[in-house]
Amino acid sequence: MPQRPAPEREFTMRFTSTPRGARLARRLVSHRLDDWGHPYTTPVNETLTLITAELTANAVRHGHVPGRDFHVQLNLAGGTFRIEVTDTRAEKLPPASSPETDSLSESGRGILLVAALADAWGVSPCRAAPGKTVWAELRVRTEGHPLTHRVAPEPTDLDLLLATASLLRDDLGSRPGDASRGGRRQ
Repeated sequence: MPQRPAPEREFTMRFTSTPRGARLARRLVSHRLDDWGHPYTTPVNETLTLITAELTANAVRHGHVPGRDFHVQLNLAGGTFRIEVTDTRAEKLPPASSPETDSLSESGRGILLVAALADAWGVSPCRAAPGKTVWAELRVRTEGHPLTHRVAPEPTDLDLLLATASLLRDDLGSRPGDASRGGRRQ
């Protein structure tokens, strides 16, 4: 396994394996990026926040073991952000992302989004305990913009990405009691 440079900045925290825990993880990663000089509306913050949302949602939906939390680690080292989400379900691996992935499938679309946004992503088994770590990397310039110039997805892929993001917002943003407030989220 190649050596990674020592992190210049690091954020790590454990969260409950619930939609609320996933939402909190996403918000804290975004807040930490803002603290590190990547304001909320910058491409780096928005991209890493969306990647975090997808990975934490997957940890809650597919990696949940009752009574076990998931762990988030965000590092900046050598101009590359790396987000890692660790859960305790080693046997539930994300589907391989490929152009042949069925876009009508009810699962795997979040990983397609991660693959489209990240410069690299993968899955690593946990060494000391059961589980896996799903990670994604994004290279940045010092002024905070992604290094790579991504090609715009095909219209059908863009529709899929937007639909996935919309579903994620609906799933992770809903809370018990929303109906009593007229269905509005705050």
